Amino acid sequence: MVKNTELSCTINPPSFKNERLAQKPFKVMENIFQNNTNSNYTERIHELEKNFVYSSNSDSYWSEPEQSILYGTPLYEAASSSQKIALNHLYWAIQYSKVPADEATTIIFNQITGSVFSNLGGFGTLCQELELETSQEHYHIHAFQRISRLTKKALLCNKLKQSYLPKIKFNDRLKSLPNLNFLTESLKIPDFLERSSYSTLRFINRFMLESQGQKPGKYLQELENKNEFIQVPTDGIFSKFPFRRQTVQLLTFNFGTSPFLASHYYALRLIANMMLKNWEYNYAKYFRTLEKNAEFIPAPTSVSYFHFLDESFHTTISKTIAQDLYKVFSKPTAYELTIANMTLYLMQLNLKGLSGAIPYRFIQDDLSFMGFFYQLLQTPIFDLSASEALYWLEKCFCQEHEGFHLTFNHHQRLLSNLCQTFVDVEYFWPINREMRLMASGDNIGKSVQSNIKTFKRFSQSLAYL
Repeated sequence: MVKNTELSCTINPPSFKNERLAQKPFKVMENIFQNNTNSNYTERIHELEKNFVYSSNSDSYWSEPEQSILYGTPLYEAASSSQKIALNHLYWAIQYSKVPADEATTIIFNQITGSVFSNLGGFGTLCQELELETSQEHYHIHAFQRISRLTKKALLCNKLKQSYLPKIKFNDRLKSLPNLNFLTESLKIPDFLERSSYSTLRFINRFMLESQGQKPGKYLQELENKNEFIQVPTDGIFSKFPFRRQTVQLLTFNFGTSPFLASHYYALRLIANMMLKNWEYNYAKYFRTLEKNAEFIPAPTSVSYFHFLDESFHTTISKTIAQDLYKVFSKPTAYELTIANMTLYLMQLNLKGLSGAIPYRFIQDDLSFMGFFYQLLQTPIFDLSASEALYWLEKCFCQEHEGFHLTFNHHQRLLSNLCQTFVDVEYFWPINREMRLMASGDNIGKSVQSNIKTFKRFSQSLAYL
């Protein structure tokens, strides 16, 4: 573990009306905290990141070939061995370029929800576990940022325009790592419109929650006393929410006031944990195979392996809170139930599609995504002309191929796992308990047809560049 505070597991749980319901989650959280405290996975990640040199890892696959961008497409089948290795490395770099947005959200909401649990008293072990997770996430983000950046620089030679890159706006602000002061930085409300929006959302929180006797956590209270609000990343798990900035600000107030909604946040976090595990588990398997055979283990593979182990603690905490801890609090109001279920419904938008170019990606391919690959095909990896790149782009995105089927199968597996995980969560609406919106995206034919329309728009847009 990374020690940044004095940690203790001796705090007893508070007294609840139903002690039987409280015993299970508190026991699990205490065990997880102890195991996480005694682990050294974060230190291993930090050491690997510090010593990473791309050229020392460039000749080997970092995972099984199926974890490569464009895997299963006609272009992948025609690629040379060196091109396939490059696509395998780019998959790691692209996937782990997205993870920091989720982990930055975790850092912030660990503090927001932790202060709610702290208000109640008796949740010391949980609060310390969340503090420990926050410390670990700092190192994870820094490792992913650095290794991804060096990998893309080596393979792409800075040939991609920023306008076509996947939109991960929050990552642009990850420049002060490892200090990460910006993650707890609060922004002054800059103008009348911002102040009006803030006041409206604050009023909703006061009227719907605080008027019912619920008290904001210390974290939010300190911000309000300074007339500040926190800048929460709107990518990651919130990327498909409508009116993202305002919606996430409202959720910040709600999750930072209501114990029930603070617990519900971990249902959203659990989905993100399971989405990550769905593809990261394969890196752990690959690591173990190489280790068993006494073969060279690339540093990024090792980083994935130790991150998988670190995240296993975080996932268990998410699962325990989402499935059990909410039961020890007062029954939720109609407002709390609505907020909880609407956020879960919107979360499913991150899982309502099949990508034709990146395995395990469950968001429909869009114009920006096609633009990224259009430029990728003209980098030194393939060195295609503009017309050749457009030809292969259509073949990769606009016809059924093995890559679609691979992603479809893993979408089905994740769907099944999520339904099993949430089957006994009492307050979920059926559409959320059964993940029906996610299930509606399980259609290769619809994905191909959508890509055909998007490709047509993209090819027409090239005339204006």
